[in-house]
Amino acid sequence: MKTDSINIPRLMRLPSATAKQLSLIVLSILTLFPLYFMITNSLKVQDEFFENLLGLPQNPILDNFTKILQHPNLGRWFVNSIVLTGGAVILSTGIAILAAYAFAQMRFPGRDTLFNLITPLMVIPPIVMVIPMFVLFRQLRLVNNLGGPLIIYAGLMLPFTIFLLRNFFITIPQEIKDAALIDGATEFQVLTKIYLPLSKPALVTSIVVNAVWVWNELLIALVFLQTEELRTLIVGITTSLQKRFTLDVPSLMAGLAVATIPMIILYIIGQNALVRGLTAGHEK
Repeated sequence: MKTDSINIPRLMRLPSATAKQLSLIVLSILTLFPLYFMITNSLKVQDEFFENLLGLPQNPILDNFTKILQHPNLGRWFVNSIVLTGGAVILSTGIAILAAYAFAQMRFPGRDTLFNLITPLMVIPPIVMVIPMFVLFRQLRLVNNLGGPLIIYAGLMLPFTIFLLRNFFITIPQEIKDAALIDGATEFQVLTKIYLPLSKPALVTSIVVNAVWVWNELLIALVFLQTEELRTLIVGITTSLQKRFTLDVPSLMAGLAVATIPMIILYIIGQNALVRGLTAGHEK
């Protein structure tokens, strides 16, 4: 009986553990498959791509990468993407830090109601706002201007960033803030000297997630930046390889692979803080 009481629960846990492992394997395959598809097809010619869509390249070539790297506007597109991504992330993070601290540590009328109104904005798809934003920004002369998409990106990222940072700020013990205020620190000093250093995982998480989204965003950049010189890297690569009736898919895959490299480097740099930030804020 003693042996059975030990083994039966253990045997019951085996199917559950196996199911979890299989689920993780399936999710890993689904996640890595687009990367596999992009890399393998970037090494093929157009005919081999249509004949061997999912297989490994029979005769790998680098001509597609050469074609992309020699494009005359590649450097300009890269700079545009850097400006938009960096500017939008800095702007949204700066505003979100102040708002998140207020929602987490300050008391004012309507605080919870306002926060509950902001967080649902995370699920609104940007496509439903494109037409009214385009009309407004055309009147403000911000179409074909990097400032237009930069403001839009910053606004769209604010709800998620505020939500993430606020949930992290509320996990910091109130006693730390009280002790700093007793010692003569101001609210702004408490935020910059105590909360921000302790919130590095959440800050890195928001920066990485937002930067990847802005870097890969296509719709807003395509609508609001219509001239060749103002295109972002993703938009430039996508549109320059598409003709009226044909699309050079292997070259497109090569271009997307090149565009992915900066975000992979960013993720590798911030991966440890990213994991801690995504798991933070669940204590309350």
